[in-house]
Order: sequence, then structure tokens, then C-alpha cells
Amino acid sequence: MHSALDHIVAQIGQIVLGKETQVRLALACLLARGHLLIEDLPGVGKTTLAHGLAMSLGLSFKRIQFTSDLLPADILGVSIYQPETFSFRFHHGPIFAQLLLADEINRATPKTQSALLEAMEERQVTSDGQTHPLPEPFFVVATQNPRHQVGTFPLPESQLDRFMMRIDMGFPDRAAERKLLIGQDRREVLAHTQAGIDGAQLLQLQRRVREVRVREALLDYIQDLLEASRRSPWFAHGLSPRAGLGLMHCAQAWALLARRDMVVPEDVQAVAAAVIGHRLQPGPAADDQPGTDLSRRLIQSVAIP
Repeated sequence: MHSALDHIVAQIGQIVLGKETQVRLALACLLARGHLLIEDLPGVGKTTLAHGLAMSLGLSFKRIQFTSDLLPADILGVSIYQPETFSFRFHHGPIFAQLLLADEINRATPKTQSALLEAMEERQVTSDGQTHPLPEPFFVVATQNPRHQVGTFPLPESQLDRFMMRIDMGFPDRAAERKLLIGQDRREVLAHTQAGIDGAQLLQLQRRVREVRVREALLDYIQDLLEASRRSPWFAHGLSPRAGLGLMHCAQAWALLARRDMVVPEDVQAVAAAVIGHRLQPGPAADDQPGTDLSRRLIQSVAIP
């Protein structure tokens, strides 16, 4: 399984050039049974990364382009009356996929954004009083344009908190961009991508993540981070227990990707910014130093055990 994971990281790295850290973070988020939010400018590879994950992991893939006129039923599905049986039949929406790409999620209204809440948390959809389970594994990758762009609706905190990680892609370095300019079109590369594992093997890997050992000292470190966020005037409010669970599970997944069966503090630090960055809001002490990286500030304030 470890060799399969290494192959998948390398394969996606051939699709999304020069972004190994982002590829590993995205894969760790999936292995930890979380959902991923990618925020960046258009054209830097957000959609390509999502499609590459689906192809490399052998997952069914659906894409929803979020717009201001999109309705919840366009995502979840709708019940249609069947006159021959005098009953309603539920027609599944595009959310019934193993990997769902919610493209430009913040261009939809808050009502439509909220349609994803139950699916992301409970992995099911309720329509007309009936519950419909989503396929396993179920993974949402949402892309978001920078909030200052025209026509965007900010994601509410309850929606942001459903995403285990938020990452940005950034521009490629000069060498990677040169390969992009002279290489194959990314769509052609995706078309020839072969799955390294299947859904059943991915579920097995997700179970193995929870078996990666977390010692008492490491749990103390995670709790120290949570408590520091709740007590420091640098932050408007502290991190929730859900954030602590996400930090631990992503650190376990990062350790598994590194071929280790035990979490070390460096694993926590490697995933911390992606897990807690979108959950921290600046407090009174941060007003004097605007633009400070709050997640880095928190990590630097807590001693490593």
C-alpha cells in the first residue's frame, strides 16, 4: 500500500506540476476522511488537482459549477411524480459521487451553499423525509475564488468548519511553469491517467490512518495548541474540538504517507496551517499587526514536547 501511495503522489505530481506539498496535503485530507477547500486565483490548477485525485484513486467524479442561480435541488436531486405507480421517485443529483468538485463554491447563495452541510457531515442526503446514503468513500473538493472578487458570497463559519483543510495553490516556480508551457495539455495527461488503487483499497487506507499511533505526549501537544488558541488575545475565539480531531487525523494521515506508524510533532506542524488557518479569526492583539499569519503565530507560541 505504501508503494501505491508513493505512486499516486508521483502521478498527480506529473499532472499538477511543482506542487508536491499541496498534493500530499490533499491526499492526507482524503485519507483522514475530510473535505478540502482550495482558495486561489483562477487558472492555477485547482480543478486539475481535484480531477487528478479522482482519476488516480479510481473514484467516480462529478463537477458542479456553482453560480448565483444554482438551487439546492440542482445539487441534491429532486422527487418526481410517477403517474404509473402513483408515487414519487427520487432522482439523484450530482452530489451522489465519490469525489464531488464544487467549483467556485462562493459564487452560489448561502442557501445553496448550505445544501452541502448534511452531506459533508453525515454523508447522506434527506429529501421529502427520506434519507439517501452517499457512496463510500465520499469526498468534497471545493474551489473558492478570493473573497475580494466580484460576485462572491462569503462562506459562513459553519460551512468553513466542515472543510477539514483549506489550501492555496500559488503560482508554479519557473522550472515547473516551463514544463507546463512546452508539455502536453493537462486534459490530455488526465485522459491517460490510470487508477493506482480502487475505492475498496482507499477505504482500507482510511481505516489504517486511524491505526497510526498517537502517544500521550503528542495528544498533550495538540491540546496545548487548542488551549493556547482559546486563551490568547491574538485570536477572536478558540479552536473547537472538531478542529482538534481534524488536526490529529490529518497528522496521522501525513505520518502514513511518510511510511511511519506513529505521529511525531513535525507531522502536526506540517498539516497545522491547512487545518486551522481557516478556523482562526484575529483578536484584539492582532489588530496592531495586520497580515500576521495566525496559524504560524499559534504554532510558534506552543513548545514542542
